[in-house]
Amino acid sequence: MQSVPIILYAIAISVCPCSESEKGCSLSRLSIDGYVRHPGDLIIGATFLIHVNRIQDKPLFTSKPTELQCQTFGLDYYQSMRALIFAVEEINANPTFLPNITLGFQIFDTCTALRRAAQGTLWMLSGGQEITPNYICVPESRLAGIIGDSASVRAIIMAQILGLSRYPQISYLATSPILSNRDLFPSFFRTIPSDEFQAIGLAKLVSHFGWTWVGLLAVDTDYGQFGIQLVKQEIVKAGACVAFSEDIVTGKSNRNAPHIAQVIKESTAKVVIVISADYDLMIVLEELLKQNITGRIWIASEAWATSSLLSDKRLQSIMRGTIGFAIHGGKISGFPEYFKSLSPSAHLYDAFIREFWEQAFSCKWLNQDNTTFQGCTGYEKMESLKMKIDIRITLNVYSAVYAFAWALKNLYDCKPGSGPFKNGYCSNISSFRPWHLLHYMRNVHFETKDKTMIYFDAKGNPPAIYDIVNWWVNAMGAMEQVVVGSYSSVSGGEKTLTLNNSAINWIYRETQVPLSKCSQSCPVGFMKVALPGKPSCCFDCVRCHQGEISNQTDAVVCTQCSKETWPNLQQDQCIPRSIDFLSYEDLLGLSIATLSISSSAVPLGILSIFIIYKSTPIVRANNHFLSCLLLVSLSLCFLCSLGFIGYPQPQKCLLRQVAFGMVFALCISCVLAKTITVVIAFTATKPGSKLRKWTGGKVSKSVIVFCIGIQFCICVMWLSFSPPFPEHDTKTQPGVIIYSCNEGSPYTFWIMLGYLGLLATISFIVAFLARRLPDSFNEAKFITFSMLAFLSVWVSFIPSYLSAHGKYTVAMEVFAILSSSWAVVGCIFVPKCYIILFKPNMNSRENLMGKGKGQR
Repeated sequence: MQSVPIILYAIAISVCPCSESEKGCSLSRLSIDGYVRHPGDLIIGATFLIHVNRIQDKPLFTSKPTELQCQTFGLDYYQSMRALIFAVEEINANPTFLPNITLGFQIFDTCTALRRAAQGTLWMLSGGQEITPNYICVPESRLAGIIGDSASVRAIIMAQILGLSRYPQISYLATSPILSNRDLFPSFFRTIPSDEFQAIGLAKLVSHFGWTWVGLLAVDTDYGQFGIQLVKQEIVKAGACVAFSEDIVTGKSNRNAPHIAQVIKESTAKVVIVISADYDLMIVLEELLKQNITGRIWIASEAWATSSLLSDKRLQSIMRGTIGFAIHGGKISGFPEYFKSLSPSAHLYDAFIREFWEQAFSCKWLNQDNTTFQGCTGYEKMESLKMKIDIRITLNVYSAVYAFAWALKNLYDCKPGSGPFKNGYCSNISSFRPWHLLHYMRNVHFETKDKTMIYFDAKGNPPAIYDIVNWWVNAMGAMEQVVVGSYSSVSGGEKTLTLNNSAINWIYRETQVPLSKCSQSCPVGFMKVALPGKPSCCFDCVRCHQGEISNQTDAVVCTQCSKETWPNLQQDQCIPRSIDFLSYEDLLGLSIATLSISSSAVPLGILSIFIIYKSTPIVRANNHFLSCLLLVSLSLCFLCSLGFIGYPQPQKCLLRQVAFGMVFALCISCVLAKTITVVIAFTATKPGSKLRKWTGGKVSKSVIVFCIGIQFCICVMWLSFSPPFPEHDTKTQPGVIIYSCNEGSPYTFWIMLGYLGLLATISFIVAFLARRLPDSFNEAKFITFSMLAFLSVWVSFIPSYLSAHGKYTVAMEVFAILSSSWAVVGCIFVPKCYIILFKPNMNSRENLMGKGKGQR
């Protein structure tokens, strides 16, 4: 730990060899200046940063180092010092609080130097005289404990020294989480929350405003490094990313400001979290002002969130819109009036009041005599100053003084026999040990004048609460910090962030929250895709995959819609899928149904003509029975297409393909029987033909029964082993549920269809071979054309059926049914009806026979 060598150094410089001329061991004198002391029965020590800078001489290591020269008077810290004096005077003025006990104080200016923090601690432990480790040189004034320091790194040094003897220490501004370690710092307390609490709050603040791309700046001390480490962890845990992280190097006079300014200028991050003291950050801000780097939102830690040093008018272009965590403000009744009543003549013990007077009234003491004032008269009125009384740090100091006072009161009020020590022992107020008071300090619990409860948990931390402040430029043109929210812990350890967004003014007086993102947010319907080698906050946006939605911005993954739903056009919500099937309400379904019914009437009309003209030669010459059976089957072929229209119900799915297969098998079987009959009839007329015995109707009927029987067996096997069933298809067509009939076994379906094709092919071949028979009685030519058209339709149907989806698949099959049926009707029966109805002179045996002879 870096503070250990400094402690050893502080001790080493206090020790000297024993002088031979003296009986005992004496120590070399150290120049201890910059302190305020007031006597009392019990002394409360304190360290303050009265001066916020120092002259740094380069050590030559050839002579004794010069003493530190402090400079730049800090008004805020001086107010805090006066709050300690005010509290001590207030307690002493109350005769019932610590009767017959007077509190005194010793205040030391650490001047931002680690060495002076160690020196001041040892100086107070020695009684406020020469530094003599392990010795109290003024025994009549007992040191109760020390309040300080403002910086964590100096508080750690002090806590290591004070913890050896268990002297209580209360810091009013040190926030490093390491100070909560009771093993290392057993006697340390504080009236400000730990950085661990603040780090979580800063991450919540970043998340609250939707910032995911932030920069980090921190001083290279324990305060900055522990704080920035915690903030980085919490920010990453909250889902944000760190654009850059830079140290403000306190060992350099320029604080590494040029490099930091270049990093901020080149970064796309618009939000920068800074954990630093105001005097260190001031140098960085001046460099930013020099390079005209503006437009950033600064997030302040409690160390500078209400800094008057950074509220300078020169920095308004940079600091306007800053938002940060400030020490919780309250009230100290009577303190503003007390502070404004200060005067150098009435407070001669205050070594810093003359310097304060010069700073406050911009005057100079021309004569250094304590009673003669020139330039600065000492009678200037504090009421004339428009000085802001900062109650935040001063309240923490005030509470620390009262914590010591209540611990002393509880020690004083102890009843012998009921004390907390062995055998009920009570410690004497005039002779107590440091660890005696430490016990009471751990159990202190009191309420301040403004009703704030003060107590310490097991780690020495107080109830955690911060004010959230926003930096405005008021009507007078001055920078001011306005409270816009709070961050606190409640019972159970839960942490709450409360913000009034409408009260926040950002850069250039904007009210809309600025953006700070590595990549623009992905809108709904998109998801984030990480970029290789980049932080998680840098990403591309890609559209959700088909069937998926994202209903929030910056979605990491898209959500799959259910089977019954489908994404809308924006892909931000799942909507019910549209239902697709060939229904009677659909124009296509209604048209097909109308065509099917009207088409079925045509074969029946032809059948009626054939019945009426059954005795005419042309009807008798074409096998009246087969013609009628074929016409009936054709009518059924037209009607079977109705089974494909409407909602696919289980019974309909079972029967529609079977009905189609059986009816068409009957139709093609009749055509095949007619073809075979024609061939047998004309071949049997030849002399000596053996086919005469096959000229009856048994052959045709046997062909029909045989052909239908095979199709029947195919259908029975289909329905027995893998029958068709209703199906809701959500995969074929995006956004649509296709209600259809799954054929069960596609192989059986194609076998059934292929069998019809086989029958048609046989009929076509037989009819083609019989095309040279006598024309007058030859029906083979018409059958050839009909089967050619039939086969053409179904061959064309196959690719169309396989490529169509939804209701169009069904429509293609129905179209093939109607087209093939019309091919048979048109090619076989329409010419005969034309002769019967419009050419009756050709419907005679003589005409048919003559025509036949002429052709032979």
